[in-house]
Amino acid sequence: MEIGISTFVETTPDVKTGEVISHAQRLREVVEEIILADQVGLDVFGVGEHHRKDYAASSPAILLAAAAPQTKKIRLTSAVSVLSSDDPVRVFQDFAMLDGISNGRAEIMAGRGSFIESFPLFGYDLDDYHELFEEKLDLLLKIRESEKVTWRGNHRPAINNLGVYPRPVQDPLPVWIGSGGTPQSVVRAGQLGLPLVLAIIGGRPVQFASLVQLYKRAAAQAGHDVSKLPVASHSHGFIAEDNDTACEKFFPPTQQAMNVIGRERGWGHYDRAAFDAARSFEGALYVGDSETVAQKIIHLRKNVGITRFMLHVPVGTMPHEDVMKAIELLGTEVAPRVREEIAKWEAETGIE
Repeated sequence: MEIGISTFVETTPDVKTGEVISHAQRLREVVEEIILADQVGLDVFGVGEHHRKDYAASSPAILLAAAAPQTKKIRLTSAVSVLSSDDPVRVFQDFAMLDGISNGRAEIMAGRGSFIESFPLFGYDLDDYHELFEEKLDLLLKIRESEKVTWRGNHRPAINNLGVYPRPVQDPLPVWIGSGGTPQSVVRAGQLGLPLVLAIIGGRPVQFASLVQLYKRAAAQAGHDVSKLPVASHSHGFIAEDNDTACEKFFPPTQQAMNVIGRERGWGHYDRAAFDAARSFEGALYVGDSETVAQKIIHLRKNVGITRFMLHVPVGTMPHEDVMKAIELLGTEVAPRVREEIAKWEAETGIE
């Protein structure tokens, strides 16, 4: 069971002062967070790509590369790379360079992106949203498979027997598919034999068990070894010394951030009742003390089949020291409990 962190490198207004942290400061803070995550034994750190004022990381590979020489074991991934509006050649090259700098610890998490700012910014039509992703994923996988590439599509100039360099340390370079939970996306990931990441940020996580099974059936039917295909989840959360402290620190900035996004997307108002319901044992918020969060992750592993859990913290701007403390607790208290319990359960059940 792998456990890690994901972040969108938020620069939203402070809920108490209204001040907005600079992009530069937040980027430097995240480098410190990645270094700490490595030091406390976490398995993976993911950085999401965005192109808007309230998120600072337009290029996850650059931010991850800044931390790579200062870390030893932690895997470094995008979460996600918005492949639809990028050039797969450049994405591969950037992460191959990250793989070299980190000596084989880079991963690409490819997705369509739930934010659409990058499409007009780079000159893409949202009417081509689905076709862009499918075509560019096809090219990315061809580049991964072969040093020399011949390829033709509808949304990018053709490539005729050209080499793509540098080549990564890992062969093949890991490519995961990020999904919001649609059956079509999990089936595609299974048919391609690619690891799957589910964004579980609402509802009841156990409901995603059917999607995991659908993914595995699609993979098996396509001839892939299901036992070698990990399934990850990304969920909002925060850890503190006790449940009350965790809630009181995490709710205000989360409410602010969720309501900004909610107004853009037509969601209902996010209030304390919704927050408290989501942090219940069956809910999708992983907020509380170390024992509370550990038990929820264990529950997710046993009942949904998740083999990598990524805690997304923070959602809105929080004091850097609070985020660092949450990372420390995840690595030193939550992860050991989860790994010990899951190892016993796997030994007893024979499930891997």
